[in-house]
Amino acid sequence: MRLNELDERIVHALAEDARRSYADIGAEVGLSAPAVKRRVDRLRAEGAITGFTVRVDPGALGWETEGFIELYCRRNTSPEAIHRGLARYPEVASASTVTGEADAIVQIFASDMRHFERVLERIAGEPFVERTKSVLVLSPLLRRFSSGAPS
Repeated sequence: MRLNELDERIVHALAEDARRSYADIGAEVGLSAPAVKRRVDRLRAEGAITGFTVRVDPGALGWETEGFIELYCRRNTSPEAIHRGLARYPEVASASTVTGEADAIVQIFASDMRHFERVLERIAGEPFVERTKSVLVLSPLLRRFSSGAPS
């Protein structure tokens, strides 16, 4: 499904703040509140909008250390096997298969350096993992949470 320009503007407004009122979004995009609601309902029904959530600063939850782990997997490891193996770890914020030498990259949040090391050791011990390479984040420079191309 491809969104039209108006739907994209509505999605961007919701991605910036999902608590905005339909009237507020409508004023921004040139529609009435009921028209915005109908479009949002349609976008949800069609699967373009998959849900609404809250963004929490990981530090507020005690997750002060962030890092990325490159996974180098054994031959014939499927993305589904990687997903199943990583889904058990609450420290995994995201994981994606990637191009290049590594098979996947995993974003980790941990309470401190020792916690990160323990998670790294557990992930490295997964049966599908051949080796890992990790980096720690010093300072996040830019994080975007809205979906799609910038408006």
